[in-house]
Amino acid sequence: MNTFQLKIIASNRTFFDGEAQQLVVPLVDGGSQGFLAKHENCVVPIDSGEMKITDAGGKEIPAYVGNGFLEFLDNSAVLVCISAELPEEIDARRAQEAKERAEEDMRFKQSQLEYYHSQANLARAMDRLKIKNRHNI
Repeated sequence: MNTFQLKIIASNRTFFDGEAQQLVVPLVDGGSQGFLAKHENCVVPIDSGEMKITDAGGKEIPAYVGNGFLEFLDNSAVLVCISAELPEEIDARRAQEAKERAEEDMRFKQSQLEYYHSQANLARAMDRLKIKNRHNI
């Protein structure tokens, strides 16, 4: 079985540290990218959204990942991100409140920068809710 070493470091904890068969992450320019063992060396910016890890035993682990970057070097990947959460760790009520706040902020006249912040907050809240609802946990 082909595996690679994967370490996912969020701002508050080490989310994953072990062998993996596959990692799929959301990309900044849209879409997603998968990484398998012996992937070419690269550094990739990561957007917030759904991430999927297939561990060495073949178990698929879905999760929410916040913005960050992934470095794949010599069959070892390190992903550094703002946050990483399993579906059962996502607080649906809190995410719904964040979504409503962001929608309310977007209704008011704002500077362009404030608008983009509100838009990013809305996207993160919606991603969390989508992942939580998809995995019904």
